[in-house]
Amino acid sequence: MPDLALLRARLDAAMAARGAWPGRSPWLREAVAALPRDLFAPDRLWRWDGRDYRPVDRATDPDSWARELYADQDAAAVTQLTGGLPSSSLSSQAVVVDMLDSLLIEPGQRVWDIGTGQGWNAALVARRAGPGRVVSTESDAGLAAFARGRLAAVDAAVEVVTADATGTPPPGGPVDRVIATYAVDRVPWVWVAATRPGGRLVLPWGRLGHVALDVAADGRSASGWIQGLAQFMGDRTTDPAPTTGPGAYAAVRGTGAPEAKHMIDRDLAPLREDWDLRFALRVAVPDVAVFTAADEDGVSAWAHDGDRSWAALSAAGDDTVTVYQGGPRRVGDELLSAWDQWDGLGRPTPYDYGMTVLPDGQFLWLRDPGSGPRWPADAGPTTPDDRAPAVARRP
Repeated sequence: MPDLALLRARLDAAMAARGAWPGRSPWLREAVAALPRDLFAPDRLWRWDGRDYRPVDRATDPDSWARELYADQDAAAVTQLTGGLPSSSLSSQAVVVDMLDSLLIEPGQRVWDIGTGQGWNAALVARRAGPGRVVSTESDAGLAAFARGRLAAVDAAVEVVTADATGTPPPGGPVDRVIATYAVDRVPWVWVAATRPGGRLVLPWGRLGHVALDVAADGRSASGWIQGLAQFMGDRTTDPAPTTGPGAYAAVRGTGAPEAKHMIDRDLAPLREDWDLRFALRVAVPDVAVFTAADEDGVSAWAHDGDRSWAALSAAGDDTVTVYQGGPRRVGDELLSAWDQWDGLGRPTPYDYGMTVLPDGQFLWLRDPGSGPRWPADAGPTTPDDRAPAVARRP
């Protein structure tokens, strides 16, 4: 049988070595030790083998199950598939801790946990906020029932509601804190309206990072900074984002000849390696999916808008790239223009960006919400390719 205590201790030590236990929230390390993720994991996990997701069952292979659950501090454990794709997971321990640190919970505050999943995040929140102070919303009735059982087993007094949180506020009136465990591309105004003036929301945005928003004194806006960089599953109740990868690109590309072609002098390696650039493109060209590959000629890239417009940026091995494009938009040119803009702005990092949410719109801004450049945050996302970034945290 696996030594779960040893695996927990190794993960704790790895986070300590990287400085991932936040000094301003010492309660988090104690809470994770008291409520380890294995107490909330189902008996079947799912592992990607390079071609498909394969079951990892605790009953038949407990060692593999435990290794999947405690792979490393940045690894999520897939707990549910829908249509062959992950639809729920136990998020990586590092990003759970980072987001809860950003939430700045105080004992006695009322917290709305959105996306209950297996209940681990809600249990950690309740450990800090106190019994009866956490309400958690889950749209999947099966997951909600599972979470209720696991929360009851650890005596976490959390109310779990089965509902669509994008349109249904929590029972019991306003809350002091809101935390979401799945990514949205547009922050539902109901989340802000449910938060008291001066309260805080922490949520994954754009499937590539998370943001902390403070609600204004008049309750008519929420604004704050990007806090971290990591990948998240998206909201199940909205239209899916454009999908990366060759299959999705080919569906948009079709078999017709390119409608435009030109050459540029540019090394595309940053599109593959520089997550500051990738985040900036997510902000500036939010509805274009991008993926990359490298061979002896260099890094090439492919992009599409999930509809009819596509681009192939093909490295030629001589420091030039040929840009082929088709459809009503020139998405390759849009990406290159956004890249040039990022260069001109001094190559900002994700932590230089912030977001403001209003009742009738929302936008991202750079360095200053009033005077800095801004971009609408209402469109669908650029989804990252399968080369996920390591979890990064706000300095």
